[in-house]
Amino acid sequence: MRRWASAPVHDEPSAARWVAEQRRGWETGERLAFAVEETRASDTRPAGGVVLKRPAAASAPAAVGYWTAAHARGRGVAPRALTALADWAFATFAHEGLTRLELLHQVDNTASCRVAEKSGFAPAGLLPAAPPAFPLDGHRHIRQAPSAG
Repeated sequence: MRRWASAPVHDEPSAARWVAEQRRGWETGERLAFAVEETRASDTRPAGGVVLKRPAAASAPAAVGYWTAAHARGRGVAPRALTALADWAFATFAHEGLTRLELLHQVDNTASCRVAEKSGFAPAGLLPAAPPAFPLDGHRHIRQAPSAG
């Protein structure tokens, strides 16, 4: 996961920075992150996370992101979580005009391509590399709100 993360957590200080960033995102409304938990029998453990990014600039598109813990990969956790996030975002922010979400990933991340398509995000083009955040070319996937067609 560190290969794809823009701010990997590798020790207690980086974890504290990550948690502070999540809190700031909720306070500003620009980055709404959710934990994804997996429950089996009586055991609940983290399985990943999803995020809705709503930039302050009206011209910037809303986007989603996600990560999945190694133990939860390959079982449909990410597509279910992204589908739930997109459905929630469209319902919650329809009154603000949210009709489209983007999901971006590097071209060599084939697993993210599959997750995007399983979550209803259609391929929408290639993006040129933009280091350091996107050191390689990328794919853009789009999901339209149900009423946006």
